[in-house]
Amino acid sequence: MSESEVRAAVAREMPGVRADLERLVRIPGIAFEGFDHSHVERSAEAVAELLRGCGLDVRIVRSGGQPAVIGTRPAPPGAPTVLLYAHHDVQPVGDLSLWESAPFEPVEREGRLYGRGAADDKAGIMAHVAALRAFGDQLPVGVVLFIEGEEEYGSDSLERLLTEHREEIASDVIVIADSANWDVGVPALTTSLRGLVNLFVEVRTLDHAVHSGMFGGAVPDAVTALVRLLATLHDAAGDVAVAGLAGRTGAPVDYPEDRFRAEAGVVDGVSLIGTGRITDRLWTKPAVAVLGIDAPATGEAPNALVPAAKAKLSVRLAPGDDPRRAYDAVRAHLEEHAPWGARVTVTLESGGDPCVIDASGPVFDAARAAFRAAWDGTEPVDIGIGGSIPFIATFQEMFPQAAILVTGVEDPHARAHGPNESLHLGEFARVCLAEALLLAKVAEQRQPAGQVAER
Repeated sequence: MSESEVRAAVAREMPGVRADLERLVRIPGIAFEGFDHSHVERSAEAVAELLRGCGLDVRIVRSGGQPAVIGTRPAPPGAPTVLLYAHHDVQPVGDLSLWESAPFEPVEREGRLYGRGAADDKAGIMAHVAALRAFGDQLPVGVVLFIEGEEEYGSDSLERLLTEHREEIASDVIVIADSANWDVGVPALTTSLRGLVNLFVEVRTLDHAVHSGMFGGAVPDAVTALVRLLATLHDAAGDVAVAGLAGRTGAPVDYPEDRFRAEAGVVDGVSLIGTGRITDRLWTKPAVAVLGIDAPATGEAPNALVPAAKAKLSVRLAPGDDPRRAYDAVRAHLEEHAPWGARVTVTLESGGDPCVIDASGPVFDAARAAFRAAWDGTEPVDIGIGGSIPFIATFQEMFPQAAILVTGVEDPHARAHGPNESLHLGEFARVCLAEALLLAKVAEQRQPAGQVAER
């Protein structure tokens, strides 16, 4: 198919792709504990049906976790095989009062489709489906679709699934559609992602609560001790003050402060934290955030000194750092800075590796050409991502000869993981076209399987 034929085919398929995306959004497939996992099963079945409709051999698989979907179609003689990844599970919705419309009822407003999972990552699934539908029986490459069912919950069973189905999913090119573009109208390839360590820190100063009047002023309460401890994690400028965490310089991409503040929703008068370029602070330097604190709620708090308080910390790691070493560094910092001799207990919840991708070679050239064509000549940007997709490092380790392309459908206004998540429909159409063009351009190389990705 020529480029003009691919364009026409994708445009023809977009109404049906949009309708099927909305059907997926209506399924509340949340893999977190405490939610009805029958919806995750329904979601996997819906994805499997979509892939069967594209002529793929489809199986729903699991390895002690939530269901994933694998769909395969063999390559034409001499053509490469491309693995297309996305995930069908979604984040919990949080406080329903913050949503302007029902999270699992897709609604279009001002060119955006609102709903949980509309961007992250059911649009990623449908971008793959759109490309397959556009080619129909003329698909120029072999494909393996791997649609995971518990990415938002930590991908606990993913490595086992990849190991168990390694031969089935081995490919020359891997497209991971779970990232973002630089802006509306500007496509991007993600070439670095931070790692992650989530941990709990508990501070104890008493073996039981005591009267705040009778003992306050001499006995430290645990909440105050915890607050003082958490304050040691940053210096006066807001840079992370934990010794031993790595940092590096990122891509020379300008991120104007006014744009960043608007996209982040920073309240007027609040200063940004840290030093250096904003892109370095977001992509290639460590970050520490307090995600939550266990302590008496203000409406229920008695006049008593709290004996113990607990916080959950999220530590984002620069590319090149190691989550195990980073956890040891943060734990040592917290234990060494315990105020007033408070007893400090640090517990690891989870960790994930950062990654750096060498985005050079013919496959990446093909991807950039596809982006330029889909965005009418706009040059794609190589970006880092402050978030984490730890399993990319797993793909790198298991398939070292494969070229890994990290793409996505989100934009700075998508609000993934938050209330009023949305998808820019115009950009979604460009993403679908870009993926179809990418498959065509990869196929043009016509190298035997296992050789396309050599760089």
